[in-house]
Amino acid sequence: MIIEGNEKEKAAMAEFHKGNRPEGLRLQEEFASEFRTEYAEKDHCPCKKACRYHGNCKECVAIHRAHQEHVPNCMRPIINAKIKILSELTEHTIANEIEAPHEVLRKEFQ
Repeated sequence: MIIEGNEKEKAAMAEFHKGNRPEGLRLQEEFASEFRTEYAEKDHCPCKKACRYHGNCKECVAIHRAHQEHVPNCMRPIINAKIKILSELTEHTIANEIEAPHEVLRKEFQ
């Protein structure tokens, strides 16, 4: 099962945008049910960072909501994709002003 960019969930969102809430909810629950089955015993977390809360989305998100300094690593690609679109307005010159921090990754990604 692919989570990021999942076609069923994208179809659900399309139904929500069309105002077809019942169909959107049906598709969304299908996605959630498939997720629960597929990842009941498997690692679903795409985060590469070494973190005590890896795979524990509920606590991870609560921590980030509490300190409000940055977003969970798993959300960064989504947000960065949106920022990249905005960055096109200035020919991505913002990249010249940014230096990414060094992060400690899990052993399999070092």
